[in-house]
Amino acid sequence: MKKGILNIFLTLSSIYLSAQAPISINDIKSEVAVFNNIKGDNYGKSLTYDQITGTPYLDKNFNKAKVSQKYEEVPIRYNSYKDEIEFKKNETILVLPKDSEFSKIQFTNSKQIIALIETSDDLSGYFFKLVDGKNSLYKKDKIIFIDIVPAANSYAADKPAAFKKLPSIYYIQTEKGEYIKRPKNPKDIIAQFPDKKESLNIFFKSNKIKFDKEEDLVKLINFLNQD
Repeated sequence: MKKGILNIFLTLSSIYLSAQAPISINDIKSEVAVFNNIKGDNYGKSLTYDQITGTPYLDKNFNKAKVSQKYEEVPIRYNSYKDEIEFKKNETILVLPKDSEFSKIQFTNSKQIIALIETSDDLSGYFFKLVDGKNSLYKKDKIIFIDIVPAANSYAADKPAAFKKLPSIYYIQTEKGEYIKRPKNPKDIIAQFPDKKESLNIFFKSNKIKFDKEEDLVKLINFLNQD
């Protein structure tokens, strides 16, 4: 009798531990390999990333991150030009599927979060989450590709292809799930929070908020989340 109970306990324990164990990254379904080249229109030929000035990555190194609650940690990096998360699978570099299962990615060391959000515009995709709460602050860091500019004459040189980082773009997600996109002035905020008009007016008078300055926007969202 005792032996039977022990066997049942061990079986249940094994099932529980199996359910809790993280799934291997080898089980992430992705067949999209990374090809680090771009076809320039001006010359009609492909250029590797190494042939282009600058970088499409905010950080070229791979850093461990939790891409989903059920998967083990995996080395990743964010390709800001393509708006893709690249990860290593048996030394092969693949692209993480853009679906809800991988909508919150957190780096192990920095605890920085990349969120996959639908903003119903051309920036839908990955954003860095700066403030979490009933009102959240997101940042989009976009890098663009500038093609080779051929020399105007034989005395000039070609202008090489380059990656260029654009100024950061900030979105605020309200507790209603709506987005304040690229806020530019206090009116943009007050219009979304009419019940806080008086306190916001006082806040803006006391704080010279610059809407292109990350720390100022963090301060604003923390204020909105106080109540």
